[in-house]
Amino acid sequence: MNILMIHPHDLYSSQEPWTVRIKNIACQFTRRGHSVKLVYFPLDKKDANKKFLNNGIESISLNRNLGVFILLRNIVQIIRLAKWSDVIHFQKCYYYAALPALIAGWINKKPVHYDWDDWETKIFYYSNQKQKIVGEFINIFEQLIPKIVDSVSVSSAHLRNLSLRRGVSLKNIFPAHVGADLELFKPDPDLSGNIKRKYNINNYLVLYLGQLHGGQYVELFIKAARIVLKNRRDVTFIIVGDGYRMRELQDLTVSFGINKHVIFAGSDLHNNIPYYIADADICVACFEKNDITLCKSPLKIVEYLACGKAVVASNVGEIRNMVGGVGLLTKSGDVGSLANGVLTLLANKNLRERLGKWARQRAEKKYNWSVTAENLLRAYQTALNCNKKA
Repeated sequence: MNILMIHPHDLYSSQEPWTVRIKNIACQFTRRGHSVKLVYFPLDKKDANKKFLNNGIESISLNRNLGVFILLRNIVQIIRLAKWSDVIHFQKCYYYAALPALIAGWINKKPVHYDWDDWETKIFYYSNQKQKIVGEFINIFEQLIPKIVDSVSVSSAHLRNLSLRRGVSLKNIFPAHVGADLELFKPDPDLSGNIKRKYNINNYLVLYLGQLHGGQYVELFIKAARIVLKNRRDVTFIIVGDGYRMRELQDLTVSFGINKHVIFAGSDLHNNIPYYIADADICVACFEKNDITLCKSPLKIVEYLACGKAVVASNVGEIRNMVGGVGLLTKSGDVGSLANGVLTLLANKNLRERLGKWARQRAEKKYNWSVTAENLLRAYQTALNCNKKA
């Protein structure tokens, strides 16, 4: 099968790490003998309009800047690429990627698959409440797209229910939760020690992975750290990620008097993340309950699981399915509950080890990119069958 995959963000920038989803899925397809071309939109326009091979996959970069002529040029290029494909796959509802994909499918009579992994309208409004015009433009696209494509994959039950409410037939909706690269993320003693040596850490290490911007809830982690440190001082907290809230969050640790116990490591390459997880005694994924988190299947959680680590996570959305039985679930948005979960695991080495073993087993059985890829291939076959009948 020839698969044209389109993502609206930069596949090769640490500023947009969520793009590992489409890259890993593309690699899974090539391992199964399928051919993939991967279109993406780099942050820097200097990197646009290039073609190159990466891991046997042809990558094509296009320009994401505003402009009618830029959009028309992108549409023409994707129409040409779509002639080669059997299926067109695009992720997210951003117009500059979604619109060319839809037009290319219509003109070339190719089935189109939509990979819906986040409620983008809600994410936009979280940080841009006053930009109603842009927000409603995103909302219109996000409501329309599931109705007009041939198949839809969703990362959560909440998005599946949204698809149903928007008129998508259940037989055309497929689960596509996030997965871990089981070779990159695994229990590996050879990775241990690097991060603790780098930061001169000689005690317990509690890790949070995530971008420091709206909808990531790092402040919950910091507030829980303050409670933990009131009970015991042999703990260091590390935050791996970057974003516009960095200074605000650093100031928060200073105001709490815990800044010497909280490390802001900044962003790092995805291939380096296993080093941080390897040295962590406990890994945390904390969220409030809202429309954004109900839709998520967080990547960091499956990577924690795959590394065989004890996890403390908020009980919201898909997280119960991911962590339930192999980690500690805490009340969403509740700092005290989160702190108690961390304290419980700090006090019980045997429990940490048992949960870590079960976590790896969960990742091997369900939460890996191989399972996600198989589900998508079933979705493509459904899309192909629908397209033939049309």
